[in-house]
Amino acid sequence: MDDVTPNRLRAGACAWLLTLQFFVVETIAQLRYAAPYSRLDDVISDLGGSESPAAQLMNASFVLQAVLILAGALLLRPALRGTSGRVAPVLLELAAAGVLLVGVFPSDGNGAMHATGAVLHLLGGGLGLIALAYSLRPRSEALGTTLALLGLIGTAMTLFFIAGVTQYLGEGGTERAAAYVVPIGLAVAGVCLWRLNDAPGPPEGTAAMRAERARARAERAERKRERDGALETAAGRRAGAADPPEFQSDDRTGAESHPGDDADPWASPRRGRAD
Repeated sequence: MDDVTPNRLRAGACAWLLTLQFFVVETIAQLRYAAPYSRLDDVISDLGGSESPAAQLMNASFVLQAVLILAGALLLRPALRGTSGRVAPVLLELAAAGVLLVGVFPSDGNGAMHATGAVLHLLGGGLGLIALAYSLRPRSEALGTTLALLGLIGTAMTLFFIAGVTQYLGEGGTERAAAYVVPIGLAVAGVCLWRLNDAPGPPEGTAAMRAERARARAERAERKRERDGALETAAGRRAGAADPPEFQSDDRTGAESHPGDDADPWASPRRGRAD
């Protein structure tokens, strides 16, 4: 992340964190809805339809959501590495375009454009979180795993919603399982990127961190070699001290002398064996 400034990183992180505004506005719109409304049976788009007293507020939230997703993707693009780091912003930009269509074209206005935008947002958001997970996992395995799980859940629920497999969670519940993971995942990614950038030391996954790890491995290997060498030297000294000295031969008599011969004055000299 050498080429992204702290201010740019904070702005992008804040943009993704503010996507949580969707939950606040959705709750307000639901509370103002005149007819009975169930989050399991009724879809989110109903809150932006003509029958909703808070339709303008809900549709404005959709448009704001598009702006926040797009802003975060553009501002944080330099912080993402690898092929997945280039793919993730593109998918998230498609998700932003989709939710923009949802806000501009309500479901009871232009149904085709609204449905296209909804599918684009849900699929782009789920797949974007998966790509984002692969890009950020070298920096934080926990963050990468969390985003991958959210992305998989969102993508699977989107496919179930499109295919009409909604008998388990209901139509509204299945749609929300696909949609909710997007702001949650983006908010988590934004906060974690902000905190990782402020953490001391070289960020995990960068060239500086890889060089630091390589240097640490080399130092450990060198210490191990020195320790092994010291142990071998000590073992050799103990072995030399334990072995008895060899018999020594008297150059003048040809007799062999034992180590204790000099210490015993009464010992008789031993003659060497004749050739």
